[in-house]
Amino acid sequence: MRRPSVVEAISGAVVVLLVVAAFAPTLLAPGNPLAIDPLASFQPPSWAHPLGTDESGRDLYTRIVHGAAPSLLIGVLATVLGVGLGVVLGVAGGLGPRWLDVTSTRLVEVLFAFPGLLLALLFIAIAGPGPVTSTVAVGLATAPGYARLVRSQALSVRRSGYVEAAVVLGRGWWSRLGRHILPNVGTTLFVLATLGVGQSIVWASSLSYLGLGVSPPAAEWGAMLNSGRTYIASFWWMTFFPGLAIVLSAASTTLLGRSLQSRARAQ
Repeated sequence: MRRPSVVEAISGAVVVLLVVAAFAPTLLAPGNPLAIDPLASFQPPSWAHPLGTDESGRDLYTRIVHGAAPSLLIGVLATVLGVGLGVVLGVAGGLGPRWLDVTSTRLVEVLFAFPGLLLALLFIAIAGPGPVTSTVAVGLATAPGYARLVRSQALSVRRSGYVEAAVVLGRGWWSRLGRHILPNVGTTLFVLATLGVGQSIVWASSLSYLGLGVSPPAAEWGAMLNSGRTYIASFWWMTFFPGLAIVLSAASTTLLGRSLQSRARAQ
């Protein structure tokens, strides 16, 4: 078995830190991310405040650690929603009757005609802003890519010998789907979903930056970027460190997904 490279090891360590920060943030930052101290506002990075403070004197390190939970949660839930919708559309197109294949394919093509973030913005314009709608919006925007993959894989597996043998043996549609088709699609889909988490985190943070996701004063990376942009010329740390958290999380999950993808291809 190939040993993980230095980049893979670093990416894995960052992902582990993200998970710890999301589920047990007090282990890394025991403070209150909403506690204000006006006398300590706009403090640069120091021993007392490793990443500085914001306009209300809140510690940025504590807020960034506690902000991992909503950022990662939205990214993961949006990816799960996108994968779920992609599986439904892909299976309907790859295994359904001709009319259902045409309908689902045309729907996916229409969704693909819009850039992903624009599609998310259109959904939010209809449903209204908020963390729930931003999660659904990002999930809808990522679904077409998963649907196209599942459809192509389903068509390939559908013509395989073991599926034809299952038909001869009288296996039902659900049995063929659960025993033969989804397991063969699952590995590739899992790898792509790992890649998609990083993209979903970036998109969710972008929506919060635009004021359409998690609202201040909640500790969320995109909202923190939005709060700090007014002071970017004088107090750079208010935007630099939340932006760095977004970049590191997205890059680490993407690199981890590509590593899993290369290992799956090598097997």
